[in-house]
Amino acid sequence: MAEDTNTRTSIYIRSVHRIRKEEHRHKAVLRPTQRPVLVLRTHTFFVCAQENWFVGNRDKKRFAELLCSILLTITNGQHRSPSARAHSTVARHGMGHAVLVAPSLPMATGPSGAEREGDPPGPSRPPGARLARSLQRGRALEAAGAKDPGTYVGCFSDDSRERTLKGAVFYDLRKMTVSHCQEACAERAYSYAGLAYGAECYCGNTLPATAAKAEECNSECKGEKGSVCGGVSRLSVYSVEEPRAAARRRRNVIYRGCFRAPENLTDTFPASLIQPNLTVEMCSEFCSKKEFPLAVLRGQECYCGFPTRRFPLRQGAEGLLCGGTPNASTATPGKYCLVYQTPVQDTRCTDRKFLTTKSKVFVALSSFPGAGNTWARHLIEHATGYYTGSYYFDGALYNKGFKGEKDHWRSRRTICVKTHESGKTEIEMFDSAILLIRNPYKSLMAEFNRKYAGHLGYATDRNWKSKEWPDFVTSYASWWASHVLDWLKYGKRLLVIHYEDLKQNLIPKLREMVEFLNVTVTEDRLLCVENNRDGNFKRSGAKQKDFEPFTQEMKDLINRYILTVDEALRGRNFTGLPREYVPR
Repeated sequence: MAEDTNTRTSIYIRSVHRIRKEEHRHKAVLRPTQRPVLVLRTHTFFVCAQENWFVGNRDKKRFAELLCSILLTITNGQHRSPSARAHSTVARHGMGHAVLVAPSLPMATGPSGAEREGDPPGPSRPPGARLARSLQRGRALEAAGAKDPGTYVGCFSDDSRERTLKGAVFYDLRKMTVSHCQEACAERAYSYAGLAYGAECYCGNTLPATAAKAEECNSECKGEKGSVCGGVSRLSVYSVEEPRAAARRRRNVIYRGCFRAPENLTDTFPASLIQPNLTVEMCSEFCSKKEFPLAVLRGQECYCGFPTRRFPLRQGAEGLLCGGTPNASTATPGKYCLVYQTPVQDTRCTDRKFLTTKSKVFVALSSFPGAGNTWARHLIEHATGYYTGSYYFDGALYNKGFKGEKDHWRSRRTICVKTHESGKTEIEMFDSAILLIRNPYKSLMAEFNRKYAGHLGYATDRNWKSKEWPDFVTSYASWWASHVLDWLKYGKRLLVIHYEDLKQNLIPKLREMVEFLNVTVTEDRLLCVENNRDGNFKRSGAKQKDFEPFTQEMKDLINRYILTVDEALRGRNFTGLPREYVPR
């Protein structure tokens, strides 16, 4: 009992790489506690304090109580066992993560009752009174014609099956505001912004057909007190002002290339414009207003539409055939045309929903962290039209539209379930799995970036040059190998997909994945996915470092794992690792 506190602050019960896996798996949010005295790093994550204690875990309640009791006893012999606390409660958060909270630790993280700013002390008000006052103030501003960057149009019914505002969609459970939604829609060249459920934003150029009563839009914006952000199946719709010059510049018009024009352009493209002195900007703006993702120029002719079987954008031609440069002024009429991507999203594959009946086959989408699981989920959701689930809960992913993040991972309401788990028990829970494998060098760097800078950021040079990086490689490289080996050993029915193959041959590989999930999709829907291939979770460019992050010792270690995994794949009659995995 007299052992040093510093010794007790790191107790390793499992192997180092198992601990790394659990750190990734359990992203528990730590509530404030009084004078934390001990951190235990094991299969379950704990913080014990002298007066309050917290435990974040999935299914290990009794184990957690016992260990926390022992730790509290070591720290202060006067503490009672948590199991002896008659009023301890178990609350469920997100995807079934159990949280044990002692009575002295409030369940809410923010102020409540009289502690809220602006509320006087005294008896608590009736439920919803404060929200009602805020919404009344918001409606008063709307009735007065308040203009932030746009004007309030009204409250409308929202039918997800026939939604008109579906040009761009995003969520923010914590910081959604009217102006945030309006600005996002303005940058994408839309005329209207609609908000629902206090946290969802939709963009489009056509107003919803059915108006609703003003009082039915009664959800307060999550990030703006007193503002109305729709309601249950109700949209608060705002017009969007023409953005400032800086915002207009952010409306990227992307040059897709020079392509052979289809034989009958008017049959291929739903909208067209013929105008002297036509420019790229004029054609792009025209097609954006019509809500088409492609602007096609041939001489003074502008056509708007989507990638289709007639016009799949697969084989580009030499730029000289279109006039020499990607500029409308040099594009001459003929067999070839210039193609540009407008700021508008291709909406043919954006509709998604949960399965209407429970899936009979429980399918995993398994990968090592940093192997492109989130990107694969984006592709699968847009190709099948069904949400994917997750063994974890990631609020950032939910805010980007992955609604399956909040659904219980065993609900069987999603088309497949993301997991980074390995081991016999975790694998045998699933009936089948798509096993996504990526070059370990790229996976390790991607996961290190995510760990220190989030899904879209980059770790700093200081992070890369610290002792954290070699420790990370040592523990995570073995996990990369053991993850694949375990799924090859215990997986019941596997489809192995290599990230690099998926990236280079998107349509064929995606069709293979969709067929494995037993879903039938149209070719146009797959072309839509290809047109929206990057989604919202692609780091912008590959940030080059001015040093080699992998030492020769690291390379030797990783290369041994590569050869082991390659041999195991071939032994199970799967295709071996891609050639670019060849040891450096």
